Amino acid sequence: MENLVDVLDRECSSYEKLLGLSSRKTSIIVRGDLAALAKITDEEQYIIGNIQSLEKQRETAMKDIANVLNKDVDSLKLTDLIAVLEKRPDDQKKLALQRDRLVGVADNVRRVNGQNQELLRSSLEMVQFEMNIIQASKRAPETANYSRAAGTTGDVIGYTSGGFDAKQ
Repeated sequence: MENLVDVLDRECSSYEKLLGLSSRKTSIIVRGDLAALAKITDEEQYIIGNIQSLEKQRETAMKDIANVLNKDVDSLKLTDLIAVLEKRPDDQKKLALQRDRLVGVADNVRRVNGQNQELLRSSLEMVQFEMNIIQASKRAPETANYSRAAGTTGDVIGYTSGGFDAKQ
């Protein structure tokens, strides 16, 4: 049980570090600093790898506890384990605190990452909009020539598809 509480504590600390990085990333996205964004993303990847390792340790601890309690590993959740520990109030309290801390931090990370995702989406849309403006400014307006299908022919004023104009 103590191993599980320790793993949850380290997992919460890692999520808190990830939350700090994600919060810093928000201002970096707003500034548009690609070098800093790449650096912070690398730091995030390192912490995520650490969280995955801790998650495996947590799963192992949960399997051990499930075997001792003769419960199904797949259906045993932390809330169930907290309820089972009613005869051990100290362990129950420690586990409940770690679970609540983990849930709160994970929710905050999810919220900040959602904001960052929206900022990135807006930035991409702005880049696409600017690219469209640049492309449109280099293109001449179309003529009002219509085809038999009642649509424009797509001819562009001043543009010939031939190449060299010998008349000039």
